[in-house]
Amino acid sequence: MKKVLVTAALCILGAASVQAADLGGEWARGDGKARVKIEPCGDNICAINTWIKPGTPKEKTGDRLVMTIKPSSEGQYSGSAFDPQRNMTYNISVSVKGDSMTTKGCIVAGLLCKGVEWSRIGS
Repeated sequence: MKKVLVTAALCILGAASVQAADLGGEWARGDGKARVKIEPCGDNICAINTWIKPGTPKEKTGDRLVMTIKPSSEGQYSGSAFDPQRNMTYNISVSVKGDSMTTKGCIVAGLLCKGVEWSRIGS
């Protein structure tokens, strides 16, 4: 679950370029333990770990999260995220407002959820 939220941030059916404009770029996780780059990958969006704080368990640079999300309203996305490192799929929602992003991943039919705050790195 933590891995999804780390690399979360986020991933599309038919609108990769639109989402990449809002989601694309580099993001730092609010706890300071991870950075990701979000970019199109095929028909989806991928969040790829570009830096992990040493000693952070179960996460490594290069891990990827593949998101299949659709816009639900301005700056709001929802869908699923696949974590190939753990062979798990999660429900995910992403909210982007300026240089801030919140990701929320859920498992067990939406009963276990966790949100993570992100800040855009650079412009």
